[in-house]
Amino acid sequence: MNPIHSWTLVEMLSALWKHVGRRRRIQLIAIGALMLLSIIAELASIGAILPFLGALSAPENLFSNAWAGPLVHGLGLVDPNQLLLPLTVLFGLAILFSAAARIALLWAQTRFSFAIGADLGMDVYRRTLYQPYAVHVARNSSEVISGIMNKVGSLVFIAILPVLNMASSALILISVMCLLVMIEPVISIITFLGFGAIYALISGLTKQQLLRDGQLVTQEQNQLLKLLQEGLGGIRDILIGGPEIYLRYFRNADLSLRRSSANIAIIGGVPRYAIEALATILIASMAYAMAGRSGGLTATIPVLGALALGAQRILPLLQQIYHSFTAMRGGKAVLADALVLLAQPMPVIPAMAEDEPIPFQQEIVFRDLRFRYNHQASWILNGIDLKIPRGCRLGVIGVTGSGKSTLIDILMGLISPTQGTLSVDGRVVGEANRRAWQMHIAHVPQNIFLADTSIAENIAFGLAKDEVNPQRVRLAAEQAQIAATIENWRDGYGTVVGERGIRPPAVSANG
Repeated sequence: MNPIHSWTLVEMLSALWKHVGRRRRIQLIAIGALMLLSIIAELASIGAILPFLGALSAPENLFSNAWAGPLVHGLGLVDPNQLLLPLTVLFGLAILFSAAARIALLWAQTRFSFAIGADLGMDVYRRTLYQPYAVHVARNSSEVISGIMNKVGSLVFIAILPVLNMASSALILISVMCLLVMIEPVISIITFLGFGAIYALISGLTKQQLLRDGQLVTQEQNQLLKLLQEGLGGIRDILIGGPEIYLRYFRNADLSLRRSSANIAIIGGVPRYAIEALATILIASMAYAMAGRSGGLTATIPVLGALALGAQRILPLLQQIYHSFTAMRGGKAVLADALVLLAQPMPVIPAMAEDEPIPFQQEIVFRDLRFRYNHQASWILNGIDLKIPRGCRLGVIGVTGSGKSTLIDILMGLISPTQGTLSVDGRVVGEANRRAWQMHIAHVPQNIFLADTSIAENIAFGLAKDEVNPQRVRLAAEQAQIAATIENWRDGYGTVVGERGIRPPAVSANG
């Protein structure tokens, strides 16, 4: 198991942050400014309810209030009934301002998170493609594809968005709590500590369950993709032998994945309803208790309204923090797999890499060539000495496992010999000139690969569409003795062959 899987969640998030580019880090400053704006908007909306409810219940008290009195007199208002309209408008504007700020923050955080997700996906794909051929041969392709498609894509929902949501919710929560403590210290502190303790207790009780379900999710994602690849790749044999066993394997893996995902979702959402019920009971109890104070219920309505609005703001924030933390804890195994892919080393590309083919006029020479995949493995090639003159046609014959494919892979520069050298016209082929040597090579694989695109793009595979040279494409087709056949098709070299070349071409009327 990779050491990354034993890291703590904080260590994993810290490692993920190192892969965030400078441009995204600068954009994060703008999101921080939006968080600050949201805090101000939330405080304004809660603060605006005090004079609004005061104007509804006892407007005359506002004239003698230490804070509101000077402002009311400064506006030239003398009748208590004159207060209701401006305070209603003020309260409405504060609520709209708060909603607009939260919408802007949500938009920015979501776009920012998915932009980082796209960057990380590209980074993983680049690192994967640049891995040495020996690494690709040794690894399970289904795990790599699952990692790129599922796990790196999931980083947005199990790491990036949760972290941003936790940060913004925590900052707004602390600010709102400070305001409520100023309004009603004892009740606010007790309420906050009570709700926080409930969420902390639930989080502690569900920790192991979340980790187990998260591990199952990542395992079953790999298994499902493996079954899909094997089922579709070996469809002939499966149809002959019957697909029942693959269907059973698929159902078991898929059902396990769905159950684990459902458990994570349930654990993340259930506390909300229990907390909302407790909050409603608490507000009713506060109203009853505060009604016995001097001035009666009328005097406490503004404070009670502010506390109720504050609770309405606090509960979603607490739930957001808890849900985000649950998503990160449940996705820890997926995050670890994604970090393993992000930790793939990039090869050192020489600064003066050759962009022209190396000279090849005489011969290719293998000298004392030896190869094995690791120090514990036995030698696949051991002491090969071979000269191949230019223009020579060579066939490599041997029993299965004798190293034929390995020798050809070394010849093509896909893998490097463990010992010995490959040289061309006396120049040793190494990291600095590998690409220059590969410019001489054309490869017809044992298992033919055809992309779901045009004949021309398949012949010039690896080049962008606008870089394909039609003359060179036709020359290659003529040399392969298929030009006449292709040109007999209605779309010629533009014919789309379909995946694995299964789409039958339309023949022209003249064919």
